[in-house]
Amino acid sequence: MTIFSPADEQELAKIVADATHPFAVEGDGSKRALGRAADPAATLSLSAFNRVILYEPEELVLEAGAATPLDEIEALLATANQRLAFEPPNYARLLRSNSRGTIGGMIACGLSGPRRLTSGAARDHILGVRGVNGRGEVFKAGGRVVKNVTGYDIAKLVTGSFGTLAALTSITLKVLPRAETEVTLLAAVSDVHSAGHLMRAALQSPFDVSCAAFVPGRGVGLRIEGIEVSVASRTQSLIKHLADSFDILDERHSRLFWQSVRDCEYHDVPPGVALWRISVPPTHGPGLAEKLAAITGGRYSLDWAGGLVWLEVQASENAFAAEVRAAVTDGHATLVVAPEDVRSHVDVFHPQPAALAALSRRTKHAFDPKGLFNPYRMSKDY
Repeated sequence: MTIFSPADEQELAKIVADATHPFAVEGDGSKRALGRAADPAATLSLSAFNRVILYEPEELVLEAGAATPLDEIEALLATANQRLAFEPPNYARLLRSNSRGTIGGMIACGLSGPRRLTSGAARDHILGVRGVNGRGEVFKAGGRVVKNVTGYDIAKLVTGSFGTLAALTSITLKVLPRAETEVTLLAAVSDVHSAGHLMRAALQSPFDVSCAAFVPGRGVGLRIEGIEVSVASRTQSLIKHLADSFDILDERHSRLFWQSVRDCEYHDVPPGVALWRISVPPTHGPGLAEKLAAITGGRYSLDWAGGLVWLEVQASENAFAAEVRAAVTDGHATLVVAPEDVRSHVDVFHPQPAALAALSRRTKHAFDPKGLFNPYRMSKDY
C-alpha cells in the first residue's frame, strides 16, 4: 500500500489536489476498525501533525496537531489540574489497537465518555479546526474563543465524520478545571428497570450527580464530583434523598470504576463476538436492553442514565443487525466491534431517512468532490 506522509499543510494540500485515487486518512491508525470495512489503495498519514501548538490554562483553551496522542494531551492538562470534561474513552482493547489514539481520531469519531450526559459531547467542546478539503484547499474554521465562532459551524460538522470530509491538521478545544475529588455511590441493584429508575432519580435530584451507569453484576454507580466539603455534603444528602443502600467508593476506586465504564471494560470481545453501541432517550434504555437481551441472548450494560446501551452478541452472519435496528425506533445503533466480513455487508451506522441521506451525500460532495477521503467508511454509497 502506498503511504503519503506530508510534513506540513502545504505539502498535504498538494498531495490532495494532485490525487486521482482515494486515501485512508489516519493519524496513528488506532480507529481503523471503527466504521465500515474499506480498503483504499493508499494511506494519507497525518502523523507529522503531532505537537501541542498552544496551551493557555488561564484561558481554558488548547490547540494541538491532529495526530497528537490523547495521553500526551491529558498529561499536559493534568499539570495545570485541568481535563477534557467529555472524558474521551480508550477503545484500544475493543479495537485491538496498540494505541489509545490521537486527538484527531477522537474528534473524527466523536467519542465521549460517562460525563457526556451532564458535560456535553466532544462536539460541544470543540472551538476550531484547521485542515485540507478534498479540493486541496487549506481551511480554518472557528477560533480560540466561543465568540469567534461565526457562520457555519464546520468544526462541529467534521466532529463524528470519521475522516470523510477533510484531512484535519489541528484541533482547538475548550478545557475545564479538574474536580478536586470525587466519590461514587454503588447500589447492588440487579433489575434493569429498578436501575433505570434509580439513575433517573439521582440525576433529577438537586445534588449535581455527574454520571450514572448500570453494570449487571456490579450494580448502579452514581458519581459526585467537586470540592471535598461539597462532595461530602452532597453524598450524604443524596443517600437520604434516594432512601437506598449504597457502598461508597473513595476517589481512587471511583476513578477506576468510571474508567472501566468509559472504556467498556465490562464487555468481552473475543473473535466471533459483536458489540453494539445504542443511543436512545434515557427512559427507554432499560426496556430496550431487556428486550434485545431476550431476542439475542446477549449481555448488556447501561451508561448515560440509560441513554447509552452496550449490547454484546454473537457475530453470526449479521450480528443480529435486523433485530437491533427493528427494536431501536427512537435512537441509533452503531456496530462498534464485529469481524471484518460482517462489517463489510452490514450497515455499521444506523440507516438514515432518505432526506437526511441525501443531505449527507451533498455535504460529502461539497467537502470532497472527488471522493478521496475514507470512501465508504460511513456509507456503502459514498
